[in-house]
Order: sequence, then C-alpha cells, then structure tokens
Amino acid sequence: MKLLFIRHGEPDYEHDSLTPEGFREAECLAERLSQLDIAEIYVSPKGRAKATAAPTAEKTGKTPIEFNWLKEFTIPVKRPDKNGEVINIPWDWLPQDLAQSPALLDPVKWRENSVFVEAGVGEAYDRIVSEFDSLIASHGYVRDGMIYRVESPNTDTLVFFCHLGLACLLMSHLMNCSPMVLWQGTCLAPSSVTTMCTEERRPGIAVIRALSIGDTSHLYKNDIEPSFAGRFCEIYGNGDRID
Repeated sequence: MKLLFIRHGEPDYEHDSLTPEGFREAECLAERLSQLDIAEIYVSPKGRAKATAAPTAEKTGKTPIEFNWLKEFTIPVKRPDKNGEVINIPWDWLPQDLAQSPALLDPVKWRENSVFVEAGVGEAYDRIVSEFDSLIASHGYVRDGMIYRVESPNTDTLVFFCHLGLACLLMSHLMNCSPMVLWQGTCLAPSSVTTMCTEERRPGIAVIRALSIGDTSHLYKNDIEPSFAGRFCEIYGNGDRID
C-alpha cells in the first residue's frame, strides 16, 4: 500500500483558498496524479486543501472523502521566545530554543515538555493518529506497537490532501519518531508529494517507509519554481520571511 501526503497549493490564508499560482500548482499536480491508480482520496475540510484536491478529483473521477482530523494541526501554545505569547502553531520554535530542550527530539519524551503538557499537544496528537490508524486498518493494515499487522495485503494508493504540520505529524507516527524532528527538520513545499510505502519483509508484518519527501517534480516539469510558503530566509535579512 502507498500513502501520498500532499500539502495544499500556495495558500491564500486570508480567504482560506489558493493564490493564482496555487491553482496552477493544483492543475500540474492533477496531471501527475491522474496517471496513478488511486483507490481513495481523503481531504482536509480547509478550503485551500479542497481547492488543491479538486482538479485531481475531476481528472480521476474520485470523490474526495473529507475528514476533520486532516485539518492543520493548530493548538494554542505559549511560545518560549515571546514571553508566553500564545500562538496557534505548536511546532514553531526557534532553533536555539529547541537546542535548549533536546528531549523534544526524543520519540517518547517530546510530549513531556511543559509547553506541550500545558496545551495538551500530546493528547491532540494521539487523537489524530488514532483516527488515522483506524482508517489504515480499514485498508488492511492494523497498528500493533511500532509495526502494522497485515490482515489484507494490497497495493492500494491512498492520497491525503492536507497541510504541512499535519502531514509531518502523521509521518512521525509512521516513522516512530518525535514530530518535532519533522516539524523542525523538513519543509514540505506547497503542492508537494510525500510518498510512503508499506514493506513486508516477513509475512504479516509491515512497516511504512518514506520513498520521497516533499517532491515537486510536477512543478519543475512545467517550469514553475516551488513556492517559498512555509520556509524562512536562507540568509538573515535578505528580504524573505524571518519570523
């Protein structure tokens, strides 16, 4: 089984939609995905995700199934570097603050950080991965500790149109690591495709590994430069996003 996590196209956050460039990205993405044999399309309830999924749904004839738990992972937390100012993106930490709390990178201890405990981040994470695992179980793969029991082996392709933070959260669950590793260590460009695939080296026991993360080849094929949305400046003060 293959799982494709797709971040929405370049966002127009003010209107919860896409920019003109984002709509173009979605069309290029649909050309790519329409060549696949897709079993199901799942989508976040957010407008920017649904707008990204629409061209693919039209080309494949698949009706997207909407899940509320696929919306962006936003929980109010007190940001360490801003004197307790509350922000809705729990993973947006400055690197120097993360360096002072290395346990955040631990697959178990990350949820024990006082900022996360106060906000209930660990519990929110658990609710989402529980919903995700229930869905995966309906496709034949049942979570059992750090692996999946294979009850109905298949080569289905499931496509999830969602968000940067939420995709990293689900990937961390599949890779059995702290979500902060992916929240801090990766940036999935708008409309990018992350592909994960089951591997069954012994009968009935599967793990799910990443084949590619944040692939934007469909954009380069159409001479489109990936959007900067979600990134920070490469050199401090060079005019790009700082904070």
